[in-house]
Amino acid sequence: MIHVLCSMERIYLDYAATTPVDPAVLKAMQPYFSEKFGNAGSLHSFGQEASAALDASRETVAKELGADFREIIFTASATEANNLALRGITRMLRMAHTNATNFTPRIITTKIEHESILETCRGLEKEGVEVVYLPVDKNGVVQLTALQENLNESTILVSIMSANNEIGSIQPIAEIGKLILEFRKRKAENKSAENPKSYILDSIFPLLHVDHSQGFQYLDLKPKELGIDLMTISSHKIYGPKGAGVLFMNHEAWSMEHSRKNMFHVPGSMFHAVETGGNQEFGLRSGTENIPAVVGFAKAVELVSNSRELENKRVAELRDYFWQELKKIYPKAELNGLDITRIVKSNTNATNPGRLPNNLNVYFPGHSAEDLLIKFDMAGIAVSAGSACSARSAKPSHVLEACGFPKERIKSSLRITLGRPTTKTEIEEAIKRMEKILIDTN
Repeated sequence: MIHVLCSMERIYLDYAATTPVDPAVLKAMQPYFSEKFGNAGSLHSFGQEASAALDASRETVAKELGADFREIIFTASATEANNLALRGITRMLRMAHTNATNFTPRIITTKIEHESILETCRGLEKEGVEVVYLPVDKNGVVQLTALQENLNESTILVSIMSANNEIGSIQPIAEIGKLILEFRKRKAENKSAENPKSYILDSIFPLLHVDHSQGFQYLDLKPKELGIDLMTISSHKIYGPKGAGVLFMNHEAWSMEHSRKNMFHVPGSMFHAVETGGNQEFGLRSGTENIPAVVGFAKAVELVSNSRELENKRVAELRDYFWQELKKIYPKAELNGLDITRIVKSNTNATNPGRLPNNLNVYFPGHSAEDLLIKFDMAGIAVSAGSACSARSAKPSHVLEACGFPKERIKSSLRITLGRPTTKTEIEEAIKRMEKILIDTN
């Protein structure tokens, strides 16, 4: 079988886990490995060259998000950006409330977030933070009423992903942003009269953080238009290099002069830095910047921005064709999550929950997902049973559990995700190989 696998063309259908580096991205990165290798913190010409590349990359990302240059913080991963968002805000608030009694900060998130959010929240719970994990419906969409019911005076942050990495469910981010803004206004009106000092601190909370790692490639979210204060983006999910992430920080949310004077150690910043060192990234993320990765990330952002609408349509049509052909060879297969009766355009995501156009999460009755994954892999087809970050733990999908699916269904479900290199020919070949496996093992 190994000999057969080596001689056949491999078919990759796990683009939600990671993507190959785009040739244009690699080309943009190459000079910064050897020719332009300077440290962006150095004052000589080598350093200035690196610093210029860093600034240009920051501008590219900022332009795509409709943000200011200083609102883009480069990190080593989306996981680090998520940690910075949650831990940085929590530490700053605790410092501000040093003399307060009975203050227990609350964070609201959902049960289907990425592990980098959930594990960080569990860690913060051990430090005395209250965390509310909102339920989702059977399609993996958070209910606004649940969020509204759990917002209170102690809520400092709401963290909800734009789109789920396992079942592709898109969240109603615009409505969430509006709901939080209205809550802030009501709280400010109540607080201002009774305690002006408290008003300075609390009128901007809770903040809204959106993990946009999985959604960025397909959903055109402009954070300032949607009430998003913090946003995470991942490079390797959009055909950029691994080892690069971004945290967007909306300075407008807290840029009042009295706030800067009374509250913050770093002008315009809401954060207590998680890492200390050389004060890179405006003092919020110390460590020598990875210029090749940053340059590659920015190029990947540029490519996505220029092709998002057409790629959405193309990949959705391929995804729908894949599902149609899969149902022909295995009629018992069922879809987990929202249906695929319409193509999700990039400008509909803010108000209409839908499904990412490249995503299928399939229940194969009568089959073990683990066995199928191995057999598909031996046949040269790469799919997954869920998030790549927890694939080796052998735990059932927490996302499918949160959607209310029974364990038997969860253990028989696989995630199939298409990408930029996916072709109709590849899909047809994958279906042929899958058919033989599904029939032989039925």
